[in-house]
Amino acid sequence: MSDGLLQLWGSTGLYNFTAGQVLMMLIGCLLIYLAIRKGFEPLLLIPIGFGGILANIPVAEISGPHGILGILYNAGIENGLFPLLIFMGVGAMTDFGPLLARPSLMLLGAAAQFGIFVTLFGAILMNLVPGIEFSLADASAIAIIGGADGPTAIFLASRLAPDLLGAIAVAAYSYMALVPLIQPPIMRWLTTEDERKTQMKQLRHVSRTEKIIFPLALLFVTILLLPDATPLVGMLCFGNLLKESGVVERLSHTAQNELINIVTIFLGLSVGSKLSAEKFLSPETLGILLLGIFAFSIGTAAGVIMGKIMHRATGGEVNPLIGAAGVSAVPMAARVANKVGMEANPQNFLLMHAMGPNVAGVIGSAVAAGVLLAIVGSPSG
Repeated sequence: MSDGLLQLWGSTGLYNFTAGQVLMMLIGCLLIYLAIRKGFEPLLLIPIGFGGILANIPVAEISGPHGILGILYNAGIENGLFPLLIFMGVGAMTDFGPLLARPSLMLLGAAAQFGIFVTLFGAILMNLVPGIEFSLADASAIAIIGGADGPTAIFLASRLAPDLLGAIAVAAYSYMALVPLIQPPIMRWLTTEDERKTQMKQLRHVSRTEKIIFPLALLFVTILLLPDATPLVGMLCFGNLLKESGVVERLSHTAQNELINIVTIFLGLSVGSKLSAEKFLSPETLGILLLGIFAFSIGTAAGVIMGKIMHRATGGEVNPLIGAAGVSAVPMAARVANKVGMEANPQNFLLMHAMGPNVAGVIGSAVAAGVLLAIVGSPSG
């Protein structure tokens, strides 16, 4: 074989593929399959899965610093821009009415953040495993996965643990998308058939004035008590004010549609870029994945247990299932609570009730991130 042919053969994918790259490409295909065939959050899994395939193409360096995925990652993930824009879009799409109609549901959103702080200690304990070494800042960034809030996880990791940002982002978004698989067994295990059948009363009407005042009040409370959380909470409140003011329909529509759709595409591809074999198949990354599912499971369980407490305290007015929606996977967790409730009682429509703790979870995870930032601080600070 001539030198030219040898050089050509050496530049092909067939010659350069490694077993790890093939494995990660198959994982990318699995994510796409789950999105298309099973309907597991296709808006997340298709870009992430496809980004994972692109990242493992040998020679092309698509996820390198000068490749398109690397450029997107540096432009929006590394500096925390994409998560903040996502929060603005989420705010513009969020109706805080169910939470305002029954403010006590905020307790469910708060309880579901328990998994974050349990996992913080779990991550520190993982230092006992050979090959793993997490600092307190690393452990704090990993723990936020328990809130099932991808943008918050990326934002916090970019401040506290930039080296682990890719693995944390992949874990957070993977578990967000797999809510329909992870949550139902925990919900059924912790509740009785009678509790799952509980029907909740119709929520009271919330006035437009209340909805306009709420984002402003939330922002000022955050400014006074926890300024570290204001980047996330501020963008959430701004997006919600665009929606509820009723006078900037074009801006609200853009935030809810074109802007968040574009950012979701870029964010998903950027997260998928970190599924490359050399970065993903490491003890630290696998440890983060294990801690992530532990954190998410604990958060779900804590929300359901708080739901059971409220069920008894209110004389059966609260269905414990909505406690699982206290994690901030909006609106996936609320849909799952509604689905499990309807399995027990076909007349049991819990979606709007579950949206209360669900949006409270969004606020709760942002506040938890602010607490961790305030306590641990940034590496440069």
